[in-house]
This record gives sequence, structure tokens and C-alpha cells, in this order.
Amino acid sequence: MASAPSSTSGLRQPGSGPHLPDTARELVKILVAGPFGVGKTTLIDSVSEITPLHTEEHLTEASAAVDDLAGVRDKTTTTVAIDFGRISLPGGVVLYLFGTPGQERFRSLWDDIAYGALGALVLVDTRRIDDSFDVLGLVEESGLPYAVALNTFPDSRSYTEEQLRTALDLEPGTPLVECDARETNSSIDALLALVQHLIDKSAGP
Repeated sequence: MASAPSSTSGLRQPGSGPHLPDTARELVKILVAGPFGVGKTTLIDSVSEITPLHTEEHLTEASAAVDDLAGVRDKTTTTVAIDFGRISLPGGVVLYLFGTPGQERFRSLWDDIAYGALGALVLVDTRRIDDSFDVLGLVEESGLPYAVALNTFPDSRSYTEEQLRTALDLEPGTPLVECDARETNSSIDALLALVQHLIDKSAGP
């Protein structure tokens, strides 16, 4: 499986302040997408250089009827609008990260959140691959270039890259990397894989 590029050199640390760095040259809106409970909020928390904005609510008995907790029994909250964070990359590129709700009932928010985005990082849990299909469909329908990051969990299943690409029906050029959404460097590497994909697509054949 392809590995993401090394990312640690020259990056600002999370929590370093709300102001844009003087080196900022290009501001890019990126979606962090994926099914319910896949780790979108965790990834944004791990990389954001500002205090992230969250719109999380506690799961209730009413939501239990519509939010499938299979595989995420320990989850107690859910994003109901967006998560938002920011990270500055080398070369003056600043990513504005918008985490999207993963449940079908929030689908009506998708067009508004996706407006103006240049690409999407789609998180996948290999324990629940089928849960990713709806989100991948939304991203593809929107026409956004995207990369797929397999968020690893202690009991994640192991598959070959070929098996995963087939299961997810990915185009040959779609980046597929592994990450641990809890780890800053690992999450940044996944984002850099997406950024490189966007650069390659903009350069053309």
C-alpha cells in the first residue's frame, strides 16, 4: 500500500495561535469525510493549529434508532453540523479543514459544507467498509478529487491494497494510505497525500 509523504519538517504545532502565519500564500478548503464514528473529529483535533470548532451533541435514546453503533459502541457524541480546524503546511499552503457529519440524516448539509472545497480526505474503518460507500458516493457525485485514509484501530482487519481498492471501487489514481487519526504526524501525512494528489491533478497529464 502506498505510504504518505513525510510531513513533520517545518510545520507549526497545534495550538500555536489563531492568526495566519506571515508565510501564508494559498488558502485551501478541504473536507474531512467518512461514516459515523470513523475518526473525523479526532483527526482534526490532532492536527489543528488553532482550537478546533466542534458541533457535537451527546447521543440519545432517540438517535439510537437511526445511528448504527455497530463497531463504535463506546462512542457517546456525534457531530451535528461541522468540525473545523486549520493547519499550515510548508510552502505557504494553509488548509481549512471541515469535518462533515457521517450519517444519512445530515445529507442535506452536504452541498453547503462542500461548497468551495478543492478536495476531500475520506476516512475508512476497515472493520466497517460497507459504511463508507454512501460517503464515497457523495464525494464522487460532487466531483471532488479525494484521497482515502484507512484509520487504524487496535482490532482493524488486515487487507491487501488490491482487496481494499476493489472493495471500495477506487480509481487507479486515487491515493490510499494508512493513518492513525490520534497521531498528529500520521494525520498530517494523510492530508499531504491528498494535497499532492490535488497538485498532480491540477498539473494535468
